[in-house]
Amino acid sequence: MELEILKYDLINDFRACAPDALMKKLIRNEHQDIPVDYFQFYHSVSSVYSSKIEGENIDYDSFFKHRFLNIKFNTDYTKKADDLFAAYEFITKNRLTLENLQKAHTILSANLLPKTHQGIIRTNPMFVFNSDDRIDYVAADPNVVNTEICKLFNDIDYLLKRKIDEYETFYFASFIHLVFVKIHPFQDGNGRAARLLEKWFLLEKLGEKAISIQLEKNYFTNLDAYYQNIKKLGIEYDQLDYSKCLNFLLMTVMSLDEV
Repeated sequence: MELEILKYDLINDFRACAPDALMKKLIRNEHQDIPVDYFQFYHSVSSVYSSKIEGENIDYDSFFKHRFLNIKFNTDYTKKADDLFAAYEFITKNRLTLENLQKAHTILSANLLPKTHQGIIRTNPMFVFNSDDRIDYVAADPNVVNTEICKLFNDIDYLLKRKIDEYETFYFASFIHLVFVKIHPFQDGNGRAARLLEKWFLLEKLGEKAISIQLEKNYFTNLDAYYQNIKKLGIEYDQLDYSKCLNFLLMTVMSLDEV
């Protein structure tokens, strides 16, 4: 395959590890009987757990009451999850392109960043710090961020135009998430955008049943593994070793048996 930044090297290992009868599992879970709008319910789950990964103080019980039972909470408590909810609604109505991702980032970062940084590719260095306030990761140099994000979206466009099977779909959806978060193209909201991007690719390839794939909840439930699998590749963007990313790529597909 003619890919610029994504890699096909681990697909055979991925196939060997991924659960059998993958699509049957998805079909069985399609449009489960829930008491509220199917899409809004799963957008709510995605929004809450993606927010919780970033340390937001929000729980699903409260957000459900806020969205579906019209119970009032302090605006500060729900606003960032509401923004992310709106971004998930956006991806169900718009094609996956770089321009639309920037629009989605503008939506999800409305209460996270000033307008001058919403949806804007950064032009400054970017570092990720750990809980000890030490540098955990050095993101793509500002001189190459635009080039790298364009490579990624060239690959996405290539894959969207081609028929790939369900295993390749999950493989590349997770790979897109990983590469995006390693580029770290925005000032903030990169993790939220990366998880949104994974769901978006699945939605483009699998249709509306992808909405019920609770990848965000799975990452939160397995948060230590999520961060450790991202860190395995290295701490400098230009020295990343993608041969070590199989455990990350398998996280979503392996969670399907737990749904």
